Amino acid sequence: MLARLMQRKNLKYLLPVLIGTLVVLSFKLFGPQEEKEQVIFSLVRDALTNVHLQPRTVDDEMSVEVYENYLKSLDYNKLFLTQEELAPLDSFRYLLDDAFHQNNTAFFELSYNLITAGIQRSKSIYTELLNESFDYTTEEYTWTDSKSKFFAADQSALVDEWRKHLKWRIINRIHEKEQVQEEEFENGELEEEKTFEEFEQEAREKELELQNEWYSDLMDVTRLEWFGLYMNAYCEVFDPHTNYLAPQQNDNFEMSMTGQFEGIGAQLKKEGDYITIERIIAGSACWRQGDLEAGDKIIAVAQGTAAPVDVVGYKISEGIKLIRGKKGTEVRLTVKKKDGSRMVIPIIRDVVELESTFARSVVLDGGIYNRKSAESKGSIGTKTGYIRLPKFYVDFYKSTNRNAADDVKAEIEKLKAEGVEGIVFDLRSNGGGSLQAAIEIAGLFTQKGPMVQVKNFQSGTRAKNNRGNKIYWDGPLVILVNEYSASASEIVSAALQDRGRALIVGPSKSTFGKGTVQNMFDFDRAVGGNLNSLKPLGAIKITTEKFYRINGGTTQLQGVIPDISLPGAYDEIAIGEKEYDHALAVDYVEKATYNAEKNWTKAFDRANKRAVERLASEDTYDAFKEYAQWIAKGEENKRIPLNYTDYVAFQDSISAQSDLFKNINKAPDSLGVVALPDHLTMFETDSAQADIYHKWYKNLSRDLVLREGVKVVNDLVK
Repeated sequence: MLARLMQRKNLKYLLPVLIGTLVVLSFKLFGPQEEKEQVIFSLVRDALTNVHLQPRTVDDEMSVEVYENYLKSLDYNKLFLTQEELAPLDSFRYLLDDAFHQNNTAFFELSYNLITAGIQRSKSIYTELLNESFDYTTEEYTWTDSKSKFFAADQSALVDEWRKHLKWRIINRIHEKEQVQEEEFENGELEEEKTFEEFEQEAREKELELQNEWYSDLMDVTRLEWFGLYMNAYCEVFDPHTNYLAPQQNDNFEMSMTGQFEGIGAQLKKEGDYITIERIIAGSACWRQGDLEAGDKIIAVAQGTAAPVDVVGYKISEGIKLIRGKKGTEVRLTVKKKDGSRMVIPIIRDVVELESTFARSVVLDGGIYNRKSAESKGSIGTKTGYIRLPKFYVDFYKSTNRNAADDVKAEIEKLKAEGVEGIVFDLRSNGGGSLQAAIEIAGLFTQKGPMVQVKNFQSGTRAKNNRGNKIYWDGPLVILVNEYSASASEIVSAALQDRGRALIVGPSKSTFGKGTVQNMFDFDRAVGGNLNSLKPLGAIKITTEKFYRINGGTTQLQGVIPDISLPGAYDEIAIGEKEYDHALAVDYVEKATYNAEKNWTKAFDRANKRAVERLASEDTYDAFKEYAQWIAKGEENKRIPLNYTDYVAFQDSISAQSDLFKNINKAPDSLGVVALPDHLTMFETDSAQADIYHKWYKNLSRDLVLREGVKVVNDLVK
């Protein structure tokens, strides 16, 4: 999210909300729970219609979208409800726009009763199915993608869907157990070999245990949490980043905004049945370990060498309980990678070092070295400064007095003192942060003036200027981005690209493509008086602004297209804002008044031409095209065989192919990395930081994209 100071005190735009709520309550009387839902519905409605940047027409078309959106979230895997049971809900398909105006919760009431009854029924279904073995010789299939499934026609068909679902999970568990047994046999660690039948029996017993746990968790979901799903069915048809947060969710969101993370240092999200890695926190335990990546799906969690706990279907809160633990202890995550392969990743838990999330820099000496012998294999030729910025942070509460702009400025000064000839500024996987920090950082490299344009419902479009008079670096500048560089990262990249100040190096398509700004409104601050007894009411995170390039273009959906495009693993699949339903459309504004720099034009053209020639002649990137096609093929084929022999062959083929691309992102040789003087001073007194930094240096030395960035700097210098 492109963060602005959370407007918990600036509630003037929600005054109509409060008035509307009081009017509603003056005409209707409800029980406490229903009354609370009415208030929340009114608050959400008026926020969407009065505060959202682009309020949409509330009509039958919107009603259908809300209806389909809600059913998707209500029963994501289509295991609790049948088409027969959903038939009464269909009468509301074109009425949810009227319900929106009237605070009518009849549709929610009916759906809530249906889903709770469906969950209760599921216990008898899975218990009976798991009492007996499945037939593992039948040729049949299931789908891992819920979009490929349909709601079962009736209860008999629902039971069959459950059978396939459970059979898939049992087969998967048996296969994993047999793989472990085979490894133990090869290592001479096996004491007693188990048969397929024994594994199958254990797998069904374990599955019954897990299903009972999930059932208990689902029965613990409060009515208000279900109501939150209903509210989000409305919110998300306005845009994908607008969400209602029920009270507990709101607390979790506030915790995430503090930047304090424990355990392994990964942000998680729920995708269907899977707890998925949303972001790796720079400097954290899993970041240092190196194998865990954004997009990985967590299948199981083990405490050290203990038996893993299957977490497919777990709530995020329950998964976090297993993943977190005391510093120094080991957790083992079994994950499903984007390419479909599985990996067990051991991570030693630690406290996330806040220092590691700040800007940091290093000098690359221009040498290329044999990775094993450290003998020189030649020279890129340029002493290059490298700055890594994980996020655009700013301390609103002045607890650390740190902000990204000041820290990047300080790193530039350190690199200048070392005599670097060019700078690589790394914004890969930087999801954004402070708008003001982005503006100030762009201004460190170019003359003052507009860096971004912002449009909101209040004041229309206005340019946001950098007001600093000093340019801190006027030499060769390369910015590294990838598909997960978003929001504030895109502001900086676009501004310096439009001004002719930097060459952008990154994926063959574009960056993420998020050009919207959200603000947070706490509903508890919007109501008072006789409504205090209904608190807590939660909050809404709502899109209030869009930002635009200074050339009048937009990064929304389009992202920033690199000047020098590198082949990547995800070239053949859609990644970014364009994937989301109801993402705000591309539009344009007038060009801002600014002067593009002309003195770099020839050097940029020369460097671009050389990069194209180099990439065409180097075989280092050849494997990416094949890898990207393989990933795309895996994305298209979500069908899983339920014949055990076929399933084993299917999984073995994925593993074999995955091994071919295991080190695809690593350069075959090493860059020379030189620690800055202040690093060396720190290492003398802080061995933990020394370890963190040396692992960072090692990763940088084999970073394939960084090596290309350094070559581009060299072309600009020469």
